[in-house]
Amino acid sequence: MIRLIILEDHPLYRQGLIRTVEDSDDFLLAGAAGSVSEMEQMGYPECDLAILDLHLPDCSGGEAVLRVREHVPAVLVVSASDDRASVVEAIGAGASGYLPKTSDADEIGRAIHIIASGGSYISAVLASYLLAESHTPNHHDVLNLTAREREILSLVADGETDSDIAEQLFISVRTVRSHLDRIRDKTGRRRRADLTRLAYEHGVVGEQF
Repeated sequence: MIRLIILEDHPLYRQGLIRTVEDSDDFLLAGAAGSVSEMEQMGYPECDLAILDLHLPDCSGGEAVLRVREHVPAVLVVSASDDRASVVEAIGAGASGYLPKTSDADEIGRAIHIIASGGSYISAVLASYLLAESHTPNHHDVLNLTAREREILSLVADGETDSDIAEQLFISVRTVRSHLDRIRDKTGRRRRADLTRLAYEHGVVGEQF
């Protein structure tokens, strides 16, 4: 069971998320609150992931992600804000996923599963916005990555685990991790969320390899 908390100030949408969680045999609702402060006052329950609205009454944006990440292993942002700046800020602050509030229950469930397995997830709609804004002539030279390293970085941004990448590229998990170590050394980015942000910032996602 994946244990979840929900931080959402809109009562109707919060109830919708609660129903999505409770209707699944794979998820367990550990708690729900209308703000980060409220959850802090209640005391964070033990959980695997937080579903977070990016704009809450007491804090918003990257600050909200940072405060929640102090208490939970992973954060999935579900927000009405669908601009590139909001996505990049949230991922940079440590969110492992980002969905617009127009996402259906199936996509929310899929994102939860991927993030709980150690991956990252950005909705296809938001990814297309980021790709459209990030493809500039200079992106390919900035990172100084090999074609294989760019390919692996792209797969990381797609939410694939090390095992998934190894299977797709017909290489060992050990080789994947060696490539990831080199990517981290070259870019200075350590966490998968930071690598995901980097991939979108530099237009690596969606490249043809």
